[in-house]
Amino acid sequence: MPRPEFNYSSNEITDKDVLYEDNHLIAINKRAGDIVQVDETGDEPLDEKVKKYIAQKYNKPNGAFLGVVHRLDRPVSGVILFAKTSKALDRINKMFKAREMHKTYYAVVRKRPYPEAGTLVHWLVKNPQKNVTKAHDKEVQGSLRSELSYKLVGELNGYYLIEVDPITGRPHQIRVQLSTLGTPIVGDNKYGYPRGSLRKSICLHARKLTFVHPVKNEPVAIIAPVPRDGFWEKFEGMMVGE
Repeated sequence: MPRPEFNYSSNEITDKDVLYEDNHLIAINKRAGDIVQVDETGDEPLDEKVKKYIAQKYNKPNGAFLGVVHRLDRPVSGVILFAKTSKALDRINKMFKAREMHKTYYAVVRKRPYPEAGTLVHWLVKNPQKNVTKAHDKEVQGSLRSELSYKLVGELNGYYLIEVDPITGRPHQIRVQLSTLGTPIVGDNKYGYPRGSLRKSICLHARKLTFVHPVKNEPVAIIAPVPRDGFWEKFEGMMVGE
């Protein structure tokens, strides 16, 4: 199988990027390489792109409100949710804190995980200067407890697909915890994979987000198609939502 490459683009948001939208919420299928909010690079962030999309679509000359409720690392693709009203933003923030939002990710690795399914618990400490998170087996000063469950769901040509359900939401959590298991994510040389992607992307995709709508009080399930890059599609039939 060829070395995987991923979409890296600063293109504007279009209708095809929108996974879900109503008066209160909008969900985007984030491209690997996009940053969610402004950082030191000065690159246009995703939240600004979405604001422009809403303002143009609904003819809002004074701009649109948009609230960021969670984030995905820059090299990660998949579903990300924004709030279009302050009411939705407040309620969604509370739901995330209460762990009422269920997220499912998929990671591709080159080493079969052992055991093939389980729960990982670590205490994570992030170094903001180096933008690297370190996992500890026991609580240490400044650490945050981090937990996820995982299982091996498929194998293809020496690549293994792992389904991950994070219980907590810590910076770089899935990346560092899978690396600590001995299965670094393909392309993630920051956390142990021997080489990075030419597109500065990694094989981690936020596939599904499920929750009860904060205003309508009805169940919502949002599924993000994988990047169409010649690599991810080979695994999509193994994922939830198919």
